Amino acid sequence: MNIKRFFAIATLALLGGTAHAHTVTYTAILNGANEAPSNSSLGTGTATVIIDDHNFTMDVSASFSGLTGTVTASHIHCCTTIPGVSTAGVATVTPTFTGFPSGVTSGTYSHLFDMTATSGSWNNAFITANGGTTATAFSALLAGLDSGKAYLNIHTTSVSGGEIRGFLVAAPVPEPETYGMLLAGLALVGTMARRRKPAA
Repeated sequence: MNIKRFFAIATLALLGGTAHAHTVTYTAILNGANEAPSNSSLGTGTATVIIDDHNFTMDVSASFSGLTGTVTASHIHCCTTIPGVSTAGVATVTPTFTGFPSGVTSGTYSHLFDMTATSGSWNNAFITANGGTTATAFSALLAGLDSGKAYLNIHTTSVSGGEIRGFLVAAPVPEPETYGMLLAGLALVGTMARRRKPAA
């Protein structure tokens, strides 16, 4: 690819992409110690939740292994009174995420939820308790995620109340200086490429 074209595309992607971003990524480390009450499970997992507040979607991905029981359900709970502690009711579809692996001790999961749909995305009790519409429920869930009051957990036959869980926290966003350094690096690459061009 022409170096000038590469630099232009990279610049547009960086500047345009950040200026019009509508997604926020939240992550969690799942384990028994994070449950309430905590348990001695050696099971572990990770979860990533990407919220798109422009298209009103929620992309949930998870992986887990080493559970002592087999999976019966998984979902997001919101919103606890205090960030990072205690328990809350289920916010997302019950009894479990659509298509979440069941009857296993390890697995992976990925699903995109339409948060404007009452069926298949939400726990109706959460909608009712938070304004009565999917829009108000979405706002409540976002507020819970942003304040560290929402968690994802996996329930099993061994620990019916939840074997592993983790509070979802926003993934760090690169500082503006990071983009500046990257652009400076791209400019340097462009300069060096021009200097190495053979004479015509």
